[in-house]
Amino acid sequence: MGKLRPGLVTPLLATVLVLGVSACGGGTDAGASPGASQPAEKIKLTVALFSDFHFAPLYEEFKKTHPGVEITERRAQFNDHHTNLTTQLATGAGAADVIAVEAGYIATFTPLVDKFHDLNQFGLGKRQADYLDWKWKQGLSADGTKLLGLGTDIGGLAMCYRTDLFKKAGLPTDRAEVSQLWPTWEAYMEAGKKFTAAKVAGAKWFDGPGENFRAIVDQAPVGFYDQQNNLVAGTNPDVRKAWDLSVSMIQADQSAKLAAFSPPWNTGLTKGSFATIICPSWKTGSIKDAAPTTSGKWDVAAVPGGGGGNQGGTHLMAPKQGKHPKEAAELIDLLTNKDTQLKLFTDAGALPSIPSLYDDPTITSFVNPFFSDAPTGKIFTDAAKALKPQHVGPKAGDVLTAFGNGLQRIEQGKQSPEEAWQQVLKDLDRIK
Repeated sequence: MGKLRPGLVTPLLATVLVLGVSACGGGTDAGASPGASQPAEKIKLTVALFSDFHFAPLYEEFKKTHPGVEITERRAQFNDHHTNLTTQLATGAGAADVIAVEAGYIATFTPLVDKFHDLNQFGLGKRQADYLDWKWKQGLSADGTKLLGLGTDIGGLAMCYRTDLFKKAGLPTDRAEVSQLWPTWEAYMEAGKKFTAAKVAGAKWFDGPGENFRAIVDQAPVGFYDQQNNLVAGTNPDVRKAWDLSVSMIQADQSAKLAAFSPPWNTGLTKGSFATIICPSWKTGSIKDAAPTTSGKWDVAAVPGGGGGNQGGTHLMAPKQGKHPKEAAELIDLLTNKDTQLKLFTDAGALPSIPSLYDDPTITSFVNPFFSDAPTGKIFTDAAKALKPQHVGPKAGDVLTAFGNGLQRIEQGKQSPEEAWQQVLKDLDRIK
């Protein structure tokens, strides 16, 4: 799930969830070969995530058919999770048996074909027909011969908003009327000026500029990289437009200055510290998890900019350090199959990466009571059908972090917009 899923932020405080007996499942045998484990062998698998993917019931389902397996889940902050994996692969120790890699980082790890198991060896190549073509290709090696990651979800875009705060500001609350407020990002900022002028106590227009910046970039034909993997973020006019719009929103005092998924952000969700939030499908689950007492105060409208765009989404990969690749691959298969993706949409808002499910009545008729009975099934499947995937380069997550840090320096008064931009350009040079 893209929970993170976003490269600008640190989604959750580090936490560990243990299912079964707590144990380290990832071994240090980089040469472990595929094959079935001995029947009497006690198998311990570790799954490393960057947020709650709502996998816990699925582990129990897996153990029914694999009674000798124990599963430990560990979680870390978003950026730490991916940085840790880089270190683990470099040192040959510490990687989990199954690890989640968010869309902004997938191209960082698929070139490392000697570090991950080829899931084709365990029969998972048969799943290709299930998937969106672009999502499947993201999990392949550069030459397309090895399947290194199997997709969980994608993140078609919408905008979540607080109907109670809109009402206080004298803005419409009906989702169709709200969508008409912002056909463009410029119109979204103008609506924000009206909200700000209403002086709703304790509330700003949006949480923080990083997520808006990312959404605007995600809607462009070309983002941080071109098709040849050249880093063009510093020269791409669409990236500069996203930057300038985000800076303008900061200068208009529309930001609550909260980094998504941080503890203050979680508190802000509950307190009503911001009225709108960029909302890929998986984030509806994040909001519900973080602020359960706000049920019925939210709704979902169209995203500014004419729709489209993908934010987040995840692949599951099996590092070769794991001692039980067959069982790891079988767990990945379960965690990504059709039944699971259907369930995780209704339970956690994770938009399937299997397009045949977009016409499943369970999804198309689904309304979310937490979000004022918004027809999120139709909203997000329509967004997925309209989505034009953007090429993701090898260090897109690091690039996103550089821009997010720049916007944060402006918010904190540490740099002027131009100083922050120049610093980002220097950071991009180092990323190259």
